[in-house]
Amino acid sequence: MPGAAVTGQNGDVNLDRVDHVFVCGHPALDFAATLRARRTVRFEMLAAPDRLTAWYVESGIVDAVSPGQEADVEQARTVREAVYQLVTARRLGEEYDGAALTVVNNAARKPPAVPQLTPAGRWTQATPEEALSLVARQAVELLSGPDVPLLKECGNPECTRVYVDRSRGTRRQWCGMESCGNKIKAAAYRARRRTAPAAAH
Repeated sequence: MPGAAVTGQNGDVNLDRVDHVFVCGHPALDFAATLRARRTVRFEMLAAPDRLTAWYVESGIVDAVSPGQEADVEQARTVREAVYQLVTARRLGEEYDGAALTVVNNAARKPPAVPQLTPAGRWTQATPEEALSLVARQAVELLSGPDVPLLKECGNPECTRVYVDRSRGTRRQWCGMESCGNKIKAAAYRARRRTAPAAAH
């Protein structure tokens, strides 16, 4: 169950027990979206080492991660922000920021987690650094691959998730109907009700 939101010294809201959401269609985009509502209240999903570990496992990138430290969270946030910068630049057709490129490439250069075969099937155990390397490599693949023209930002003005729009005719408007689409539609309906002329009695 979600816990109480805690506002940090920098004004970000830490949702330390809110479940991670995977609606963007690519692990690197879901990782970039762990800082939510960037233009307004800024919900920080990676508020503690255990939340970062949970993201790595829930995303399916690895099966298990050794315990992390605050330094691992800081490093992950740094890479996340660089990924977001690069994704935004690519989406808008702008030049990449050199510092962001260096951050992502340096993370991708680290040795990644290596999958192992067990009697039960494939199993990937990682250190936090190895897991982060996998995320950075996913970002490299995304931003150098065929899905770049499909990158879109959610149509909810308060949401800053970027997703891959693989819908027919690329007409998808929201990162997800449950997370944003239904909210916007309900708000628009209420606005129409408020502005509609009163019915004649």
